[in-house]
Amino acid sequence: MKKLLAILIGLLCLSMLSAFAPNLKAQQSAVDWSPMFHHDTAHTGYSTSTGPLTNKTLWIFPTGNSIEYISPAVVNGVVYVGSDDDNVYALNASIGNKIWSYITGGAVESSPAVADDVVYIGSGDNNVYALNATSGSKIWSFPTGGSVYSCPTVVNGVIYVGSNDFNVYALNAATGTKKWNFNTGNYVYSSPSVVNGVVYIDSYQDV
Repeated sequence: MKKLLAILIGLLCLSMLSAFAPNLKAQQSAVDWSPMFHHDTAHTGYSTSTGPLTNKTLWIFPTGNSIEYISPAVVNGVVYVGSDDDNVYALNASIGNKIWSYITGGAVESSPAVADDVVYIGSGDNNVYALNATSGSKIWSFPTGGSVYSCPTVVNGVIYVGSNDFNVYALNAATGTKKWNFNTGNYVYSSPSVVNGVVYIDSYQDV
């Protein structure tokens, strides 16, 4: 079935850009609501920001295919998001204009993490990407053995992310080199939480 043209809608909830970001090294600044999936490395989803009181649409940005499962990251007035049209997009958070796009080799159903002016994101082409947040140019990519739907978590210069090759990976954030991996025995769709030096993550299995 042909997928419908997807749209990314910017609502008044962009007022969340003023949210508080507690004690997290990965954040660019204290005013960024969502530099990664569920806001922080513990995935608390917590913010002191007040939400919108109306459903007024500020802007709409069309991509070339569906946008599934993805939470945009919003950092320094820029929205970063992936699409099933294989692209990662950077959009102006105020007006929705495209700043840049980067095409991967597969559908992008991973939510991005942004740290130190780098966007980290997975793709259905089995790779984890590090992209320059300002220009969209590729810094590095790391190949896994399966699609990467997991949302990366960035802590102290290390990227933690799962893959459908059954592994959880720890990668050097600057170079993309592997520090370690752990085989769970099944798909890893889950996005890791990292708290007090421990990585917590689910695997697609009964035990």
